[in-house]
Amino acid sequence: MADAASSSRRDRRRKRSRRHNPDGTMTLIEHIYEFRRRLGYALLAVVAGGIFGFIWFNTHLGPIPSLGHIVNEPYCAIPADRRLNGAQGCYLLQTVPFEALMIQLKVGVAAGAVLTSPLWLYQLWAFIAPGLYSKERKYALTFVGFASALFVAGAVLAYLLIPHALALLMGFGSDFFVTGLTADKYISFVLSLLVIFGVSFELPLLIVMLNFVGVLKYPQLKKWRRGIIFLLFVFAAFATPGSDPFSMLGLAGALTVLNEIAIQIARVHDRRKERAASESEWANVPDDQPAPFDYTLTKIDEEPAEKAGHGSTDDVT
Repeated sequence: MADAASSSRRDRRRKRSRRHNPDGTMTLIEHIYEFRRRLGYALLAVVAGGIFGFIWFNTHLGPIPSLGHIVNEPYCAIPADRRLNGAQGCYLLQTVPFEALMIQLKVGVAAGAVLTSPLWLYQLWAFIAPGLYSKERKYALTFVGFASALFVAGAVLAYLLIPHALALLMGFGSDFFVTGLTADKYISFVLSLLVIFGVSFELPLLIVMLNFVGVLKYPQLKKWRRGIIFLLFVFAAFATPGSDPFSMLGLAGALTVLNEIAIQIARVHDRRKERAASESEWANVPDDQPAPFDYTLTKIDEEPAEKAGHGSTDDVT
């Protein structure tokens, strides 16, 4: 029984191996089993990251401050006279039992998912990669790498803008009101802003991908440049929570710069394609003329000239 189980596991590994199974062919049941296995590993990575983030929330890791301190820092950057507790500290309000526990769990899982993203993204990649050609795998890895970097850049920009956004929003009516933020509302605001900025930074990458597959050309993007910039500002106005001008202008300005970079990448890519096409052997052949292939027409019941000249390959012995 042990030998049979070992042989079965060995066969499954061979089917997942690119060397023994270059086409990545599997039956439907095998695909379902493989998806279940990869999903299980990905969930284990997220759970492990969530446990680490939950512990990190109240623990300093050497020179790295605790996760709670990092999340609470934008609120602490607000002038003391605009906070409910003033100079006594920058504490958030807990209005229901176990709210602090749920906030710690939510932030810990979010941070753990980001920290362990290479692990669960690898599981997703390992499930998709066997069905891709080597060129497709190269492009996919490149785009995934840029997508991860852009998401992190967007989240960092959002984190830097949060103190200014909070100071502006809490400044209205400061002569009559004092703001006491609840932990749930504040954490939801921060996380939503980080996610919105991170996802929004993927839009220029989408333009580049559409250009590489031939859907969008540089002349079209150049013609639509003003309209795209206008739509980016409209998108930023609706996407940012609270619609404060700091977050809106920061997001719209960053997206405009990234969009222009994407357009220039499309221009360079299209020029390279045109140059390669002009150097092709068939570049100067008109569309209404047949390609200059060297071929001889034969009837169905006749042998080709090359075969007749070299003899039949049938077994005559």
